[in-house]
Amino acid sequence: MHQAHTSMKVCTDACLFGAWAASDPQVMNAHKILDIGAGTGLLSLLLAQANNNATITAVEIEPAAAIEAASNFKLSPWADQLNLVHDDIRNFGNHANTVYDIIITNPPFYEGDLKSPDENKNTAAHSTALPWKVLIENATKLLSKGGSFFVLVPTLRAYTMQKLCDNNGLQLVAEVLVHNTAKNLPIRAMQKFTKQHAGQMDTEKTNDISQVKRTKIFIKDADNNYSPEFNVLLKDYYLHL
Repeated sequence: MHQAHTSMKVCTDACLFGAWAASDPQVMNAHKILDIGAGTGLLSLLLAQANNNATITAVEIEPAAAIEAASNFKLSPWADQLNLVHDDIRNFGNHANTVYDIIITNPPFYEGDLKSPDENKNTAAHSTALPWKVLIENATKLLSKGGSFFVLVPTLRAYTMQKLCDNNGLQLVAEVLVHNTAKNLPIRAMQKFTKQHAGQMDTEKTNDISQVKRTKIFIKDADNNYSPEFNVLLKDYYLHL
């Protein structure tokens, strides 16, 4: 994975998120997948490896990242499945003539935090560049009925994401809290939402809490080795694990 010119580098939690999503049966059977904010193209590549029959469109606004992702796609065994679009998701959403079975994103999530002097890094990391409300509105518009939306967020903002999605007809069906170790508080939440049919939204809303599958995963065990759960998810993607 080449990432020399990408502002936000590949990180462990993004790898875990991509592998978790790739293990979902709905992802493995999808025909059309959209990756919003592709960065290096990591998530698209993980999903392409898991599903050799899907067509995956990756949208990236930052020029250097878009070039690097396109190069990573071209060099991969799944080049025929992958398409990089250098665009803002708002513009892409306004002109798209298709809907997707799966949408995945590792979105910018910092709000009032101290910004970097690197504007490309700010675009990648700060939600002022892509407000979550705008992200969810476009994801909802581009997602097929019954399709699923996968997102990685800081744990402290997981409920905010859930409420935004709920307001746009996306129901939380699974959430995994990610801990560095069993002694640490969770740092990330991996969430899966499903776009409900109009009739389902009202009838199921009162039961949505009980329907959510909530679990946790630890990246490292007590001996500072990758946990068995982490190994199971990442063994097909890490060269040395």
